[in-house]
Amino acid sequence: MRFFKHIPPKLHDIDPDQIFLDASNLPHFDQHQFEGRLEKPINKKVTWIIGLFAVVVGIVFSGQLWDLQIVQGAQFRQLAENNSLHSSILFAPRGVIFDRNGVPLAWNNVNPNNPEVPLREYATSTGLGSLLGYIKYPTKDASGDYYRQDYIGITGAEKYFNSELTGQNGSELTEETARGDVVSRNVIEPPQPGKNIALSIDSRVQAEMYKALQDIAAKIQSPGGAGMIINIHTGEMIAAVSFPTYNPQIMSDGTNTVAIHNYLTDPATPLLDRLSNGLYAPGSIVKPVMAMGALDTGTVAASTIIQTHGYITVPNPYDPAIIYRFNDWRNNGALDIAHAIAFSSDAYFYIVGGGYQNQKGMGIANIDKYAHLFGYGQSVPGFFAGPSGIVPSPAWKATAFKNDPWSIGDTYHSVIGQFGWQVTPVQVLRAITAIANDGTLLTPTILKGDTNALSTAVHLSFPQSYYKAIHYGMRLSATIGTGNALNVSYVQFATKTGTAQLGVNNDMSNSWTGGFWPYQNPQYAFVMMLERRPRKYVLGSFDAARELFDWMDQHTPEYFASTTAS
Repeated sequence: MRFFKHIPPKLHDIDPDQIFLDASNLPHFDQHQFEGRLEKPINKKVTWIIGLFAVVVGIVFSGQLWDLQIVQGAQFRQLAENNSLHSSILFAPRGVIFDRNGVPLAWNNVNPNNPEVPLREYATSTGLGSLLGYIKYPTKDASGDYYRQDYIGITGAEKYFNSELTGQNGSELTEETARGDVVSRNVIEPPQPGKNIALSIDSRVQAEMYKALQDIAAKIQSPGGAGMIINIHTGEMIAAVSFPTYNPQIMSDGTNTVAIHNYLTDPATPLLDRLSNGLYAPGSIVKPVMAMGALDTGTVAASTIIQTHGYITVPNPYDPAIIYRFNDWRNNGALDIAHAIAFSSDAYFYIVGGGYQNQKGMGIANIDKYAHLFGYGQSVPGFFAGPSGIVPSPAWKATAFKNDPWSIGDTYHSVIGQFGWQVTPVQVLRAITAIANDGTLLTPTILKGDTNALSTAVHLSFPQSYYKAIHYGMRLSATIGTGNALNVSYVQFATKTGTAQLGVNNDMSNSWTGGFWPYQNPQYAFVMMLERRPRKYVLGSFDAARELFDWMDQHTPEYFASTTAS
């Protein structure tokens, strides 16, 4: 009984590990594996706190889930269904157009009306409309989709170089909400800008040529005209003006309907590119080519003297009592071919063209032949392609004037650039260029450094002495002849004028001036024309040429140096 009295009333059994855990065996445990450690149970308070926290978090998440799935589920489902992904176009900037000196003539800017599509802007220099042309922008349909995704050049350089100027559009993937808010944007393919191009045009000379034509046209009541300067060795155009012209900004933007309507209804036809599409009677400006034909056919030699009297007369073959008189503009007396060119003698060319008395003529077949050799009667290749025009011939007359056979009078009129002739200003320039450079019929170009003009050139093989005689005649024109308005001190011009009579009573004329410089070492050729000049006026295209060249002497003298300007 005393045994039980010695047992402590609240003692627990001792665990075995407590019996053997002592200081002597502790070092033998692998403490990295947690051997020799006594585990202590987690306090029940901690367990209750953790459990309570987990319950609260679960309730919160369950509430949010209920709100998203049950309360707002329909709304979010609709938003998700209405979110859209669509591919949009990133429009490529169009290539910039520069003049030969790096002056920008057409470039791109931010479009305030449609930021997606870059705005095409044009230089404010005058005289650029027909040359640069204009464009049409990418266009949307009623649903807002672009059915035309590229810029399209409509006329001028914008059209001719459209493939080079046009870049490659890129694409962008855009996610939007139902409200139209952009969620994200991702560029799938970046746009590739179009190629920049440098024109051969000098915008300074271009603007001044336009002003000169405009000035003289206003004084003589001429509705329009044209002018060009070309490098006779490369075919590069330094200036190419059609007057009047239009503002390419207005035509490209298409928003100024009043101005566009005025362009369309203006009797002066500013939308007509007179350089390549205007057809005009040339008059005596074709005489250098006729002179080449007369020399090459052996009709005359350069030294042959023909006595003129200011007219020739021809009897009617059916009634000799009827006499036809073909007048010269004055009695120029005895002439060789150089002086006939200088004084633009109609009587001389009547005689060598159709023959008269004892002097044989080269005939209408040869008139037609040599005109075509120098590019008349055929479309000009390249940028200035246009109508082929007309060189009169019996075959042409048989179609145009039925039951009216060809006569010797038709030959006389044809050899001086009258009757049915129709030419473009660029055809005249091309023929003068071939005279100036001794027989290379070039393809005119407005692209700086373009070698195509040389690779496509046609070479006319005539004796050097023929070119020399014609050059001399054109130089005499500038010193003592009809082109003496260009007898200047700063350069030696060689010129030829032309006055093509128009109207039933010949009360109007097309005034032409063409030529090249310098006389001894030709580098550039030019032509200027003012159309439908009333007879009462003395001023003409030669005055516009003089105004331009005097300005160039002061502001761009490099073009009058003995070497080609850069």
